Amino acid sequence: MNITILGTGAYGLALALMFHHNGCNIKMWTKFEEERDILIEKRENPNVLPGVKIPSSVSFTTDMEEAVIGADLIVVAVPAGFVDSVSSELKYCISPNQHICIASKGIEQGTCSFVYDILTRYIDSDKIAVISGPSFAVDIVKLCPIGMSLATSNEETEALVKKTLENKYIKLRSTKDIVGVEICGSIKNVIAIAAGILDGMGFPESTQAMFITESLHDIKSLIFALGGDKNTILSFAGFGDLLLTATSSKSRNFRLGYLIGSKAPKAEIDDYMNNTTIEGLYTLKSIYKLLRDTDVDMPIIDLIYDIIYKDRDVNDLVRFLIEKD
Repeated sequence: MNITILGTGAYGLALALMFHHNGCNIKMWTKFEEERDILIEKRENPNVLPGVKIPSSVSFTTDMEEAVIGADLIVVAVPAGFVDSVSSELKYCISPNQHICIASKGIEQGTCSFVYDILTRYIDSDKIAVISGPSFAVDIVKLCPIGMSLATSNEETEALVKKTLENKYIKLRSTKDIVGVEICGSIKNVIAIAAGILDGMGFPESTQAMFITESLHDIKSLIFALGGDKNTILSFAGFGDLLLTATSSKSRNFRLGYLIGSKAPKAEIDDYMNNTTIEGLYTLKSIYKLLRDTDVDMPIIDLIYDIIYKDRDVNDLVRFLIEKD
């Protein structure tokens, strides 16, 4: 099978190694010529996955048409903020028989659209799937057992993604709830920031467990309010990804929260925010607006927003957990 991966960040490269392990032919696209040149020369991306070598059979290009031609499956693995521009370019190259798998997570600022909606804004196809679940790139490349949700309404797309990605390391559980899977995959990054704040304040696992439980209830209500299946909260994309991201220092979102909660110097926090891709920050602004546009009540998002952008006292997070209905 021929696989094209749009995006050469840590997650895209990790997926490339899994597809390669399954005997697929892989082409990867990046917008940046300098990044392409480094990948070709060094066979690794030292900025995101240092020491992880990419097989010589994986090719790299900055030409979208060259990347997409002949692909059975196109994987979108760019940060949420770039999905619109990538999709607008992809629409001129993709053919009706090609399938798409979305690995990006997040909500577009301004429109509050999820990645699936951004993509279908440009590409009229039902051959689209979404994968999401507890799967750090560094764990994928170490060949650790990984479980993810696979959401699609197209049986042919479902079968293709499973055939090319599943193996003795990767397990995919199917669902038709694209809405619920995308909500879970997006909001968990925001919740992880708050979890990191609690850890930075020195609170133990008991408090973290309380916070995660309360967050699960709120996310379930949001899924239902936006037309998804509330049972998705119990999937790999839901509880699984939230548990991982909200408890691990490997998470950049959790790390940001830790810096805030431990009252690190403002210069250190600003430097981390300015020089690290923290999807939770991008999503926080989007979901804050989305909740207002849809009249959905989710006070934990308001609180995290105020802590990040309005210098609200982090101790209010602890008070919130006790006083929350």
